[in-house]
Amino acid sequence: MAGLSIRDVLAHGPLASRIVAALFGGYALAALVSVAALALPMPGPDAVFTGMLLSFLIYAGAVVWVFAVRSARRAWAGLAVAALPLLAAGAWVRWGAGA
Repeated sequence: MAGLSIRDVLAHGPLASRIVAALFGGYALAALVSVAALALPMPGPDAVFTGMLLSFLIYAGAVVWVFAVRSARRAWAGLAVAALPLLAAGAWVRWGAGA
C-alpha cells in the first residue's frame, strides 16, 4: 500500500481547492447575500425571505461557476470579488441603517 506522493498532491491540489471553494466559499457568499438583503428597501420579514431565496440561487451558481472557470485561483478570486460589495452591504446593515 503506497502513500500519497508529492506528485499526487500537486496533481489533485487544484481539484481539492475547487471543492473547498465550492463548499465553503459558496456557502459564505450565500450567507453574505442573505445578510445584504436586509439592506433592501422593504419590510424586515420580506427582506429576510428574499435573502433566503436568493441565497439558494447564489450558492448553486457559485458551485457551478467555481468548476467552470479556468483555474482554482480564478475561482477563489471571483468569490472574493463577489463578496466585497456584499460585505459592504452587510456592514451598512449592521452599523449604518440597522443601528
